[in-house]
Amino acid sequence: MIRVASLGSGSRGNATVIECGATRLLIDCGFNLKTIEARAAEAAFDLSSLTAILVTHEHSDHIGGVSKLARRYKLPIYTTVGTWHAKPQTEVPQLNFLCSHSPVQIEEVCVYPVAVPHDAREPVQFVFEYDGLRFGVLTDLGSISAHVAEVVSDLDGLLIEFNHCVERLRTGSYPASLKRRVGGEFGHLNNAQALDFVQQLDHQRLQLLVAGHISEQNNCSEVVAEMLAPLSSTIDRIQIASQRQGFDWLEIAHPA
Repeated sequence: MIRVASLGSGSRGNATVIECGATRLLIDCGFNLKTIEARAAEAAFDLSSLTAILVTHEHSDHIGGVSKLARRYKLPIYTTVGTWHAKPQTEVPQLNFLCSHSPVQIEEVCVYPVAVPHDAREPVQFVFEYDGLRFGVLTDLGSISAHVAEVVSDLDGLLIEFNHCVERLRTGSYPASLKRRVGGEFGHLNNAQALDFVQQLDHQRLQLLVAGHISEQNNCSEVVAEMLAPLSSTIDRIQIASQRQGFDWLEIAHPA
């Protein structure tokens, strides 16, 4: 069984937990130490039970709280060389560099980094494999490259960003330069891009779909939920991740 939970998902901070057997991995920590500890306590989650922190890229809503959290709980960090040198952190207990095209074994879990098109130094997302189950995390990318489509496949569960509505972004209050960045091929997935990718996945295998990293200014969770509603006939569980609360534990397992 794989379990996944979120302590927050969006442009003001991200933190996702993947549990595989006794191994618990935190993907990103974009919250300060006080906030992440408060959110963990609210969710009845023990941060000291973590095995390691994986960092996707250097933007503050993903890396902002990583070093302090690692020091407080003596956690190893896994990230790419580009990410680390783009925004060097203060001293950490243990630093492990990932190759963006090579899997790494972390205790019971095989972690597949996925190089993605995003406006960062060496950004990656991840696919986690444990006991024959595969869970993917796919946020912060402006387009679905052939490489992403190849690696992020044959999934039992997926957390994917439905970042923005194209029309809301176009007519919204962002400066023109930021609109171009968010909507560009190295920015963030819009609703249509994310939905198109999900529709191409094997729904006979996909048990769980989580829509995350939803923009509070340029999107709406109700719109995303409405878009995903027709998929409920082929995907067992569909969940929306919020900025404030993330989502509680969800699990994927082999069919009985």
